[in-house]
Amino acid sequence: MHYKLTIPERLQDLRKDRHLTLEQLAEQTGLSRSALGKYESDNYKDISPFAIATLAEFYSVSTDYLMGLSENKNHTNTELQSLHLSDNMVELLNSGKINNRLLCELATHPNFQRLMVDMEIFIDRIANMRVEQMNLVMEATRQSILSKYAPGEDDLYVRTLELGQVQESDFYSHILHDDLDSIVRDIREAHLKDKTTADPQPTMEDVKEKFEKAVQQGSDIEMLIHEFCDKLQIPFDKISSEDFSAFLRILSLSKMLKDPNNMRGKASPTHPNQNARRKRK
Repeated sequence: MHYKLTIPERLQDLRKDRHLTLEQLAEQTGLSRSALGKYESDNYKDISPFAIATLAEFYSVSTDYLMGLSENKNHTNTELQSLHLSDNMVELLNSGKINNRLLCELATHPNFQRLMVDMEIFIDRIANMRVEQMNLVMEATRQSILSKYAPGEDDLYVRTLELGQVQESDFYSHILHDDLDSIVRDIREAHLKDKTTADPQPTMEDVKEKFEKAVQQGSDIEMLIHEFCDKLQIPFDKISSEDFSAFLRILSLSKMLKDPNNMRGKASPTHPNQNARRKRK
């Protein structure tokens, strides 16, 4: 998630956020449609100071952001003191040890305020007394029933009064976990199709398609297995000779192979690690 937008990409995003065509943008800014198109194209080379100032004012962003010199659209000169950041926090943000972009997404998520409030309640022990009071009431009731009626520890109501008592740390661990989960899931979903995440893992359909193409091209059987393992991220050199032989037996059933009969009776050709295993024995 460390991808940095180019100037054309920034201009495109800003225009699309306003739902404007190049023609509409030209009408509203007084800049020519052809010039605006060049600024947003992959062949972008230069942009005039007048156009920079005009577009920055129109989009209400800083010129530094527009030119890729800053990731902040508006708050370029905010003082650290006003943000109440400690020296350790500033040092951490400048260290490159954490993903600052991800941290910003986390903090600006709509549910982050709920997470912070719940953390404050837990850390400052705001609800601790109330939880302890409820536990004391239930335990006193449980002891009274045990003493008066002697129903046994496994009685439904006695056991209910026991399980109804909660430890504050256990209770809030679930609360905080749910808060954070909702935020992380949303951010993960938002990054599924953007340029800042890792390449998506191949689906079974992708693997099948690649496998079928390899078969049609008459690829060597071992190469097919290599391709299959590569797409499913299976370390080929970790496959035992027995598993390799079983794989070949399965492949021999495929109608896509040009001559599956060639493998009958040859279910255990030399596996790349087989000779080494025999020597070790």
